[in-house]
Amino acid sequence: MTQRPRHFASDNNAGISPEVLAAIVEANQGHVVGYGHDDYTERAQAAVSEIFEKECAVFFVSNGTSGNCLALSAFLESYDAVIAHEHSHLETDECNALGHFVPGVKAIPVGGPNGKIHPEAITQIVSSQRPVHGSLPRAVSLTNLSELGTVYRPEEVRTIANAAKRLGLVVHVDGARFANALASIGCSPADLSWRSGVDVLSFGGTKNGLGFGEAIVFFEPSFAGEFEYRLKQTGQLASKMRFLSAPWLGYLKDGLWLDRARHANTMAARLENLIRGLAQAEVLYPREGNAVFARIPDQAVDKLHERGWRFYNDVGPDRAARLMCSWDTTEEDVNEFADDLRVALG
Repeated sequence: MTQRPRHFASDNNAGISPEVLAAIVEANQGHVVGYGHDDYTERAQAAVSEIFEKECAVFFVSNGTSGNCLALSAFLESYDAVIAHEHSHLETDECNALGHFVPGVKAIPVGGPNGKIHPEAITQIVSSQRPVHGSLPRAVSLTNLSELGTVYRPEEVRTIANAAKRLGLVVHVDGARFANALASIGCSPADLSWRSGVDVLSFGGTKNGLGFGEAIVFFEPSFAGEFEYRLKQTGQLASKMRFLSAPWLGYLKDGLWLDRARHANTMAARLENLIRGLAQAEVLYPREGNAVFARIPDQAVDKLHERGWRFYNDVGPDRAARLMCSWDTTEEDVNEFADDLRVALG
């Protein structure tokens, strides 16, 4: 099997952006006080607040599952539930970590085309719950980009948030690919978050040039309460916090994070266009970020795997091939894959 330096399995598989590595090296100087009481962490927290144009409570954790579940845990009791899309990472790929962080809590999955929740689904779920006898819906979690690569625009988020707030629900966003969503539609981070009614964001970077670490962003600092205790109890209060937080200084500086996301999105758009030119392959769902979902015949998939192309097949409701572009995907990667796909299709 051919070994390739880059492929399309996941944006998690890409390396660390050089600017981010430089920030880590810069932070690796001398002794620095631990557990987040350091200058790097304070500056990174301020940088996150600056891009959102609002004073926020910001906490750095090791990964996205911790980010999602800890962010939500701040609002939940043991008898509560979180409404999430049936294909969300929270529902399908986090081993019910939510119920581990807050024992008793569960996700209530809802459908919706192209990986997105409709406001009516939230109202229906809440109205159908049996008082006392069923879990109490307390929050709604959106994923932006969605797990099917589509974007919630500010007006969509606002409509959902308005419906949620009328029902007394908190609004959380799983923003593992928040940068790709922003790069796709060109609005400000504030417009796609708190100005549209979002209470807390799991702000991702690992899929876009960071090596590890996500940021939990509470748009009202009072929501955070005694959140540091949750971090400590769940093993997420890093002793050498500077190495979780300092990378964000390189990541956010001069808009690097959005540049990286734009590049990944652009490569995905190129890949989409090339696949659309092939008669036996079919692109599924609107391609709005750095993911292309396509229906490719099984024999062609096998041939591509033999050629060393790694990607997940049988993903989502249509059991599609998922092709993820990354911050370091090149035009040559895209062109070579498309050429191999053309040959594999015969």
